[in-house]
Amino acid sequence: MALKTQKKPKAKAPSSSVEEQEALHRFMDMSYDVMIIAEGDGSIGFANAAFETVFGYARGELEALRFFDLFETKPDPGKLENFTARMHTKDGHAHWMEWHCETKGSRLYCVGRDLTGSKRHEAALIKQQKQLSEAESIGRMGHWHWTIGQDDIEWSAEIFRIFGVSGDEFSPSIHALNQLVHKRDVGRVIQGFQRAIIEEQNYDMEFRIMRPDGDARYIHCEGRCEKDEHGEVVALFGIMQDMTERMLYERELREAKESAERAYAAKSQFLTNMSHELRTPLNAVIGFSEMMQQQLLGPIGNDKYLEYINGIHESGEHLLDLISDILNMSKIEAGKYELDLEQLGVVKIIQAACHMIEMRAQESNITISLDQMKNKKLQIIADRRALMQMLLNLLSNAVKFTKDGGSISVECHERKDFISIKIIDNGIGIPANKLASITRPFEQVSLSYARDHEGSGLGLAITKELAELHGGSFLIDSTLGVGTTATMRLPYDASKTAP
Repeated sequence: MALKTQKKPKAKAPSSSVEEQEALHRFMDMSYDVMIIAEGDGSIGFANAAFETVFGYARGELEALRFFDLFETKPDPGKLENFTARMHTKDGHAHWMEWHCETKGSRLYCVGRDLTGSKRHEAALIKQQKQLSEAESIGRMGHWHWTIGQDDIEWSAEIFRIFGVSGDEFSPSIHALNQLVHKRDVGRVIQGFQRAIIEEQNYDMEFRIMRPDGDARYIHCEGRCEKDEHGEVVALFGIMQDMTERMLYERELREAKESAERAYAAKSQFLTNMSHELRTPLNAVIGFSEMMQQQLLGPIGNDKYLEYINGIHESGEHLLDLISDILNMSKIEAGKYELDLEQLGVVKIIQAACHMIEMRAQESNITISLDQMKNKKLQIIADRRALMQMLLNLLSNAVKFTKDGGSISVECHERKDFISIKIIDNGIGIPANKLASITRPFEQVSLSYARDHEGSGLGLAITKELAELHGGSFLIDSTLGVGTTATMRLPYDASKTAP
């Protein structure tokens, strides 16, 4: 019996070319790329769904479109295979498109990819890189990356500038870096890299480099560890910053500070050494002139000698006051002025200071009154000598700058945490712009109508410093042409408040 072989059924062909075309169009609509079939006159015969998505034209609007009219700059008809161009959408937006075209007969088959997002991202990346480069240039800082096991190192442009080399002629590597690092610092740099790898920790170091032009630079390097998914260190990266200007500036400041300290120490030592040499002859001049003034060894024949003796005595006392002020200020500035604290009767010391200055006040017909002294037995713990000096400084100033016939008032008030001693005069006053500087050493107020008085300019500065040594304060309130109020605030017990 003969067996009949059964034939395989043939694949069923589309019923018509229309169905084939519809199937092709459905297939093209599935693509995210723009697909266009353009006729020879540029009219669009077909565009897939991606074209509508990108350009915003519905298929019913294709008949009125010309493919080349969509381009910002019409492409060269002879170069339509592969090109990139800017095109306009229906709503006027610009899109970057990459086209691959092929001509078949009179038709042009085109596949386009929207590069707008990529171009925008690329522009943002270029902008960020430019900003980073400018920031690194301003900060004289560059970044680097080194993969462990490799010799090459990735450097940013700023590190090339820091090291004084060109990227075209110099290839950064571990070996090349060691050649530029100062010989005394090479070992420390290598150890820093090795320690970071072994200990898996971030690090920073400073080292010197010698640039090809012979210039030495100071570099600050900070490194970080880059690890893989297993936690192993696979690379180091970080920054290098040129610290040369800062290092040189700090060195100059340090040298200037040391020089100033040496000069200050020399001045203090000089003043200390000269104190006895200056005071001893002055004491002799003042002492002998006093003896001659009082004519202890008998009368002086010529009255003119008495005038000269008075001049010698006054000059000696004035010079001694100046030297004492300078020496006291020097001790205070050097931190060597020590307070000898004891319990004091404040009112008695104020009365004694006023009595000492009274004769000088009477010469100018100035009256000194002690008001607001209710508690005659007021006691504080302070330095007697310092308190007397502060009072004499302020009273002396008040007498100097109060016109003939003026008045000075001294007050003492008890407050909660301190006593307030006020010396008020109706003298020429102090300009407002001088109040802030009048308590600085050697500062003096100079007025065209002020009486000329000699002085060191240290009285108020010493008073302020002595008040603060007690843990108190010193204030001045003055009105030009009206008068001045100098206020000392002192604690009741300086042993608890003195710094």
